[in-house]
Amino acid sequence: MNITEFIILGFGNFGQWKSFLFFIFLTVYITAMAGNILIVTLFAVDHHLHTPMYFFLGNLSCLEACYISNIVPKMMAGLLTDENTISFRNCFVQFFFFSYLMATECYLLSAMSYDRYLAICKPLHYTTHMTTRICIQLAASSWISSLIAGFILLSVMLQLIFCGPNEIDHYFCDTYPIMKLSCSDTTFVELISFILAFVFTLPPFLLTLTSYIYIISTILKIPSAIGRKKAFSTCSSHLIVVSLFYGAIMIVYMLPKGKIINDVNKFFSLLYTVLTPIVNPFIYSLRNNEVKDAIKRVARKLISPKIH
Repeated sequence: MNITEFIILGFGNFGQWKSFLFFIFLTVYITAMAGNILIVTLFAVDHHLHTPMYFFLGNLSCLEACYISNIVPKMMAGLLTDENTISFRNCFVQFFFFSYLMATECYLLSAMSYDRYLAICKPLHYTTHMTTRICIQLAASSWISSLIAGFILLSVMLQLIFCGPNEIDHYFCDTYPIMKLSCSDTTFVELISFILAFVFTLPPFLLTLTSYIYIISTILKIPSAIGRKKAFSTCSSHLIVVSLFYGAIMIVYMLPKGKIINDVNKFFSLLYTVLTPIVNPFIYSLRNNEVKDAIKRVARKLISPKIH
């Protein structure tokens, strides 16, 4: 008998805290959506932010809004109504968008790190190396290449047969919790998953890591403390996001699997599925005077529109 739906166990161990968790995730979701939509809107309407750094930030904010919307609403519905089932089709739709958006984020973060590398290490060549055309190409390749990876992984996952237990010990449809329920041999799927992770995750990670090695090395060579502080402030926000995102991914996907470890993985998975989308706009806005100034300019236009 083939499985037609899955049961997402989620945070079933916190039954008495479900209402509290629902309120927390609702607040987080609304705040994350508002913050990321604000960043996208500011980039669209304020010409002062039409620079490569904010172009990539706008793409990242758009991605984060989609990322958190793919997971949190279903999770909140389960906390509110105890309806923890998800159809076979919807589970794999969620899985596809999760895989696709995660790969895209890896590439966007690497593009942003490359932008910061050019700005700090090659300032005289920045305008020639980071043109509007190159920015669009980097962003487009991030979205399109990850789409290919997502479809490949989805196609091999759909070849699996599910005929036994249908309880996913996670709060969303992730790769390994789904494979664990399969009645068929998952060796090929695991191999394809590893290859795709190696090809679509390792290169952007290494590019990001290399960029920051050069960035930090260049900053340390700046003679004045004020100069070092000013240079580091231009990339510190991005470094925080990168550290949070990759740190959580490494913990979740490199730790051995087990019941206790699964509970730990759920917590760390929240760092890149829920926390990163909410902290991104605040890290970039609260620590960035240009974004603050853009908010003030837009607010003034809304409050005191020009009279013609």
